[in-house]
Amino acid sequence: MNRTTQSLIAVVVALGAVTGYAAAGAPGGTDGDGAKAATRLPVERTSLLCPAPSASDLAETSYTAFTPRTSGSEGGGKAELVPVTKQLTDVPQHGGAKGKKAKPFLTQRTPGEAVGGEQSGAEAPVLIGTADGALAPGWTVQQTTTYSAGSGRGAQGTNCTAPDTDFWFPGTSTAKGRSDYIHLTNPDDSAAVVDVELFGPDGEVTSPVGEAIQVQPHSSVPVLLSTLADKEYPNLTMHVTARSGRVAAAVQSSDEKSGGDWLAAAADPAPAAVLPGIPKDATSVRLVAFAPGSDDADLKVQLASPTGTLTPAGHENLHVKAGMTAAVDLGDVTKGEAGSLLLSPTDKAVPVVAALRVTRGKGSDKETAFIPATAAVGTRATAADNRAKGSTLSLVAPEESAKVKVTASAGTEGGTPATKTYTVKGGTTLEVARPPVPAGLKGAYALTVEPVSGGEVYGSRMLALPEDGIPMFTIQTLPDDRGSVPVPEAARDLTVLQK
Repeated sequence: MNRTTQSLIAVVVALGAVTGYAAAGAPGGTDGDGAKAATRLPVERTSLLCPAPSASDLAETSYTAFTPRTSGSEGGGKAELVPVTKQLTDVPQHGGAKGKKAKPFLTQRTPGEAVGGEQSGAEAPVLIGTADGALAPGWTVQQTTTYSAGSGRGAQGTNCTAPDTDFWFPGTSTAKGRSDYIHLTNPDDSAAVVDVELFGPDGEVTSPVGEAIQVQPHSSVPVLLSTLADKEYPNLTMHVTARSGRVAAAVQSSDEKSGGDWLAAAADPAPAAVLPGIPKDATSVRLVAFAPGSDDADLKVQLASPTGTLTPAGHENLHVKAGMTAAVDLGDVTKGEAGSLLLSPTDKAVPVVAALRVTRGKGSDKETAFIPATAAVGTRATAADNRAKGSTLSLVAPEESAKVKVTASAGTEGGTPATKTYTVKGGTTLEVARPPVPAGLKGAYALTVEPVSGGEVYGSRMLALPEDGIPMFTIQTLPDDRGSVPVPEAARDLTVLQK
């Protein structure tokens, strides 16, 4: 084998570890070409993008970053958020100089330590961060904003996300009193071109305004959904696709009467969906679903309660017409017990996307949050921003029982990590109202969830920040952190290429 062939193999393996390249093949076996089954290696580089929060003086935004300890990675270093004084655009804002790049917000910190920073909403930036080496596997950043008054008042939280090219957002709206913005953030050196499509109860909402939206390099573009619709729609599904380039996408939803939150993209279309962590004191739950293909979907609706799976009275099934958004109000479906919604095909398997809009409180003291359908916890998942009080962890095992390890990191300003193991029975939701808290906690901390044995587990974390009688809260789902990726091993003797 010559040096060129050896170098090519090394490059393929390195790219696999960085970009998430995966090889097909049964575990422990070989594929048809003789390559060994893929082994999992820690990623070597992770990039995350945080959307721009409100510039209102009534808003306060904090960022919390965390890298879990990963087996096989070398420690050393720190992770730290560095404040940025301008948004990442070519237009000077908040004192930034024109054309001057914003500072990165990652320096080194030992994996396993949570970090946090806080600044007023008027100076809160769009943030683009990159973690390398031992800091990359599982790196998680959460942005949390609290609004003391005004439209959307309450707690609004979101996980900063990796750039991609395709996103689904069931649960958006252009209803009166509701302001939904899709934030598109471009981390790259070239412009991205993005299409935004809306689908209502009668099909696609035609609007040329959502076509070919330009997102300049290192910048973010907010688009108000009501400018893309010809009338008010209480329930919509939005599809965001990048024609060229890639972006991060998240929806900021504000309601004049019931607060608001960030709506993260739902899991990719699939015949079944899991929406974990409906609070036990939810006063109203709305399910929004969409079938993006050419076939209608008939779904069985079930609630995984703490004691077993049951069918909500009067909402046993949901028919979703192809290309049309379906919505149903489930009321106080949890009846005082935490639960998770399970959607599955009644007959033909048709891919769908889905999300929940959850309300806590009553009258003028209401607050809302969203739970999109999510992927399983997988190898490991993390909720980065937790306080001494107010965190509730929800874990659901749709089928087989599972054992799960939950670890509380050290705090941003001090504390000793703590770990506890839980068993989630099949078909049930386990609410952990008091998850582990680091001893001697100072500041914020992270919760890491790792399945130990059994079936698939899905999860979410609710962060409650009540204020003046308003049950302010935000919910983040817990999909796999993609801290490791399968990388193929070459099994054939490639010296034959030189003959």
